[in-house]
Amino acid sequence: MSRSLPLESVTVIDLGQIYNGSYATFLMAMAGARVIKIEPPGGEHLRRRAETGGAALPFAMLNSNKLSATLNLKTARGRDLLLQMLERADVLVENFAPGTMDRLGLGWERLRLANPRLICASGSGYGLTGPYRDYPAMDLTVQAMAGVMSVTGFPDRPPVKAGPALCDFFGGVHLYGGIATALYEREKTGIGRHVEVSMLEAVYPSLSSNLGLMFGSGHTAPVAPRTGNRHGGLAEAPYNVYPTQDGHIAIICVGETHWQSLLQAMARSDLAADPRFATLRSRVAHIDAVDDIVGAYTRHFDKQPLFERLMRYRVPCAPVRELHEVVNDEHLRVRRAIEWVEHPDLGRIPLPNSPMRYEASEPVDIVPSRRLGQDNDAVYVDWLGLSDAAFASCRRDGVI
Repeated sequence: MSRSLPLESVTVIDLGQIYNGSYATFLMAMAGARVIKIEPPGGEHLRRRAETGGAALPFAMLNSNKLSATLNLKTARGRDLLLQMLERADVLVENFAPGTMDRLGLGWERLRLANPRLICASGSGYGLTGPYRDYPAMDLTVQAMAGVMSVTGFPDRPPVKAGPALCDFFGGVHLYGGIATALYEREKTGIGRHVEVSMLEAVYPSLSSNLGLMFGSGHTAPVAPRTGNRHGGLAEAPYNVYPTQDGHIAIICVGETHWQSLLQAMARSDLAADPRFATLRSRVAHIDAVDDIVGAYTRHFDKQPLFERLMRYRVPCAPVRELHEVVNDEHLRVRRAIEWVEHPDLGRIPLPNSPMRYEASEPVDIVPSRRLGQDNDAVYVDWLGLSDAAFASCRRDGVI
């Protein structure tokens, strides 16, 4: 039996920009919500980045299945139009710098008067309160402030940022979770509320292994060391990326069963009786020797045949793949997690579907991101109910 998607009755006004807010609203759109993306007349920052050639795909990835409308919130008429939209919307999402909405006269106290059922969700780098509130926050700066960079890389080299924009997307996922939680509460109470998520706070729990290493030393170490591709807490061995003839393979053994299976795969049952490797504790104590043994074995294989061999022995591992391999992955294609879509401006590109799946509901078909303001008529006239004359006046005066 087919069922509707969970958020099909929800209308979202999306003031999100770059990654953080835009990913939260993307997840809502792919869960069935009607998401109206509101941008200034020149477009949001990520869309404008595309002029340099570096951001056209990211914008398309995060703004599928949304309507696109323009609105100049620096004008009184623009702010009034937003309030009219919020009177009939369920959720507002924004990730402007803290204080921006208040300066526009669109703070929470004003918004809740316009619609007591409204859920306002604010994403920021450091939160809406606290000493760091007004620090400029981008993924790079939050990675630095959160300690992510300090534990990323190798011990004999400078700290490096994590490759993906972890803090932005951790923040976006948590913002979606906060919105869904507030929607659930509103079903019980009929009253909305303001939800906020700090990227700094969202990413902190991911440091658990590294914190375990630091605190496990009895506070004797002033910092947690960078461990390269080894376990962040130096609590597992083997746990590393090992060389192959055509690249690398990641191998981890959690518990004795995996270790014994790896020994069988390597035809090294002689090591089972070696006291250096008899327990997890002893393997960690001799981690260099473990890595030398495993690496000496893996370097004789190409990564895919080795992966298939280790899979037969149920050893947790994976080939280290390049991005071109990921976007063409058969598993992700079958699950419709990545779909190659003909975009009207960008041609054939790989776009994500939602990683959230809902029983008895197929993933929605991807509708490519819209051109700036493409749905102004549909939003302001068909949905909001502006007259043709009022709509034409707003366009003429630069409000829309």
